[in-house]
Amino acid sequence: MSDMNDFNRSIVDEFRNNEGRVGGNFEGAPMMLLTTIGARSGQTRTVPLMYLQDGDRIVVFASKAGAPTNPDWYHNLLANPQVTVEVGSDSYEAEAEVMPREERDRLYAIQAERYPGFAEYQEKADRLIPVIALNRAG
Repeated sequence: MSDMNDFNRSIVDEFRNNEGRVGGNFEGAPMMLLTTIGARSGQTRTVPLMYLQDGDRIVVFASKAGAPTNPDWYHNLLANPQVTVEVGSDSYEAEAEVMPREERDRLYAIQAERYPGFAEYQEKADRLIPVIALNRAG
């Protein structure tokens, strides 16, 4: 667990120091930072995620690389849908909204077509990977 936290922390630092750009496996991919409030701890938690722009909203995928369980950040936003989004050098408050099945399937298909890893994640996972829209507050 701590290795993943260190990995995420290094990406978060790189993102914030380079106006939202990161290298390595994520170079050129649409990356954002999502800050949630821990469901149990009440502490803020920031994770780097790939996203899909859908009109004026950002959409993220609770893939956890195809793991059998949803990621911690997904449980956090279910408990508290008020989140902070960072894209490039822009930061804003947003409300997380889990997409209903039909909308989820449409958005996931777009992401899987652009980034085939997401199709592999869904094949590997023994669960339907949730898709979440982050709607800018106000």
